[in-house]
Amino acid sequence: MLPASRFCPALPARRGGLAVLALAAGLLAGCASPAVPRLPTAGLPAGWAHAPATPPGAAAPALQSWWKNLGDARLDALVDEALAQNLDVAVARSRLRQARRLAERSNAPYLPSVSGNVRTLQDVSATDSFLHASLDVSWELGLFGMRESAQRLARAELDSSEAALQAARVSVVSEVVHQYLTLRAAQRQAELLDHLLRLDGRAIDLSAARLRSRVAENGEDEEAAARRSRTAAMLPTARQAAVQASQALSVLLGRAAPDAAWSEAAALPTLGPVAIDQLPADLLRTRPDVRQAEAAVLQAAGEAGVAQAELYPRVSFGASFLYAFNITQNRRTSSNQVPAVGPFIDLPLFDWGQRRARADAKDEALQASLLSYRQTVLQGVSEAEVALSALEQQRERLARLTDASAAQKRRARSQRSLLASGLASEYEQLAFDRAALQAEAERSGAQAAQALAFVDLYKALGGAPLPAAEQVSQDGPR
Repeated sequence: MLPASRFCPALPARRGGLAVLALAAGLLAGCASPAVPRLPTAGLPAGWAHAPATPPGAAAPALQSWWKNLGDARLDALVDEALAQNLDVAVARSRLRQARRLAERSNAPYLPSVSGNVRTLQDVSATDSFLHASLDVSWELGLFGMRESAQRLARAELDSSEAALQAARVSVVSEVVHQYLTLRAAQRQAELLDHLLRLDGRAIDLSAARLRSRVAENGEDEEAAARRSRTAAMLPTARQAAVQASQALSVLLGRAAPDAAWSEAAALPTLGPVAIDQLPADLLRTRPDVRQAEAAVLQAAGEAGVAQAELYPRVSFGASFLYAFNITQNRRTSSNQVPAVGPFIDLPLFDWGQRRARADAKDEALQASLLSYRQTVLQGVSEAEVALSALEQQRERLARLTDASAAQKRRARSQRSLLASGLASEYEQLAFDRAALQAEAERSGAQAAQALAFVDLYKALGGAPLPAAEQVSQDGPR
């Protein structure tokens, strides 16, 4: 392999020579890096295939505050706290600040730089020692698109960091809402199971009395005891779900332990009618993974531009001012007192096709990044469609179970009227009350499932507050 030739002619600092160099630099600067290819967004559907029918008077939740549609002030406070205190968000915020610091100086390698150097030397005969002091000026012109490609790489890193921060915010918001709903649903299930346990305990007592009165069927007491055991076996699962949700919330909020107030049961937030005003094309600017894929395309374009620029000569401008002093003879030397000014040219001659192979590989990587971007967009649309369908299915399920629960409650009330009239026994009433409680437990589970489907939908849409640029640049981990 032949090394790249380096031409470093020493020219006197003359105005005419500088003008020629400036003209040459202007001409070469026209050789810019290749344009960034257009992102493949054609073929996106105009609307959602599984968009729910908009109920009369329903308003679409704002993408930046969608959880407020649940109408729970305690949940709102937890989300605000998580956005301020979550450690994953703090790490993403720090990385964004790092990227911004580097992006601010991305053009620095292509600006004139000045360096000084002082050293002692000895001549070949070892008779004299010299002190050399030099002032060197260099200016890498970044021609043939090298400068523009480097700026693209810095911009891509910044865009990727911004998308990563927003991804962390989307994830944290959705997880806080998810865990809060899970906590409240588990507490509600535990409350209903406690009621069932009391009913089953009363059934055991009545079965014993009926056996003593010889009006009970054989095995009635054993069946009542088994029923109570099955109910009791479900209670630890609900309690453990509440514990897990509380612990997950504490981690999301950057706390060492859950808040004691979370153990106090509260009503499960009720989701009102939901309308959707986002479109599939909106995912291109709201989903962080799509924005990260876009940054990856820009990075690949920058790397392809750098590889392309390396096929051409590398041109820089430099000047050196040298002061030499003979330490042995205690006098200035008469040589090397004229400043050296001139261009530096690295001319690639022959490297067995390595640079061309890198350029071709980077072009191929750019095409692969476009395919990956397209795949990310399609995946985002698919996830949103699935979430829309799930939300609609859970809405219908909740409506059916609400009707069933209401019917069971009516039957229990009717039976209670018979009990008050002496036409039914308390033991018979227990069966109706138990069926009503079981129906309410199913309805409560469906209510939680619908709310969680709502969370999944807005996570798929990329819903979360957008941080102010000045806050991202100034705020650090708290």
